[in-house]
Amino acid sequence: MNPVFDALPTTVFETMSRLARVHGAINLGQGFPDDPGPEDVRERGARALRDGWNQYPPMMGLPALREAVAAHYAHHQGLDLDPETEVMVTSGATEALAGALLALIEPGDEVVLFAPMYDAYLPLVRRAGGVPRIVPLQPPAFRLDEAALAAAFGERTRVVVLNNPLNPSATLFAPDDLDLLARYCQRFDVTALCDEVWEHVVFDGARHRPLMALPGMRERTVKIGSAGKIFSLTGWKVGFVMADARLMRGLAKAHQFLTFTTPPNLQEAVAYGLAKPAPWFAAMRAGYARSRDRLADGLRALGFTVLPAQATWFLNVDIAALGHADDAAFCEALVTRHGVAAIPVSAFYPDASVRGLVRLCFAKDDATLDAALERMRGLPGAAA
Repeated sequence: MNPVFDALPTTVFETMSRLARVHGAINLGQGFPDDPGPEDVRERGARALRDGWNQYPPMMGLPALREAVAAHYAHHQGLDLDPETEVMVTSGATEALAGALLALIEPGDEVVLFAPMYDAYLPLVRRAGGVPRIVPLQPPAFRLDEAALAAAFGERTRVVVLNNPLNPSATLFAPDDLDLLARYCQRFDVTALCDEVWEHVVFDGARHRPLMALPGMRERTVKIGSAGKIFSLTGWKVGFVMADARLMRGLAKAHQFLTFTTPPNLQEAVAYGLAKPAPWFAAMRAGYARSRDRLADGLRALGFTVLPAQATWFLNVDIAALGHADDAAFCEALVTRHGVAAIPVSAFYPDASVRGLVRLCFAKDDATLDAALERMRGLPGAAA
């Protein structure tokens, strides 16, 4: 077995979901919504499956979807993309990340990563032969620090991976953070690989600012989006990659020998969905914001310190205030003794250095959230 994968433990998401099944727990750990997704988008996909083309679509993606991606980002983020040469469809954002890392780095190249991080980043970098340079971000703000960037970037740096909005912290990087990172990318001639799958799930009037839109970053940014996050259809695994034509040529060759293509009926449905009017996206955000507030208010009533959640389907609680020092042990007790699954944030740090936070998913219906809060009343230190 390749040692990069042979040495990997079972992911914390699979572990907690398995424990949730075994103990009949309410699963607020793994990030998926109760909602089945927009009915009209699902119907469009079903109709395309019944009546449409079910053989290989073009490797780069259906023209209709690539054109829809370009139009969507022009409208929502002011990006000017050529659908023919600067947009590609992938089988989910993780495939897009894997292909990009394989295409962009050679063995020995250094890759800057920010922790907390999605658990796929580190093994994908190592499998591509990259040398990770990890910059830990500290709660509660999770801001970039120039001294830490200066220590991480060097002559061998080829790629920096940015997840914005950031999971699991549920934060948006401030304009100053993005400006700082853009300066370092240009100074060291580094390509930015931007995992922006949560770009539409932002709250309280905030707007996502893509790194690609910053001065000097258009030609050195690979931007990744996800229909699964935009439309709450996580099982569809339809992602899209946007990059300058020069970069895209290499990205396409890597994609060609991974999944090659993505189900055409799902591509047709996503193309339809991306053209939805702005009020639909606003209503989607408002619905998730209400769920966020419901869970956050309930947790505060139990005595938890709840960190601000600016984006994503998640919020974090500080368990130290209730006398708990080990997030992994807390989550194991929570699922086995109290019937609620959550995720320890230490799992997102390669060195498990931050151990006082626990992530919960609020993308659930009211009854599920209320039932979880009721079970959590039995926690030691929680308000009755």
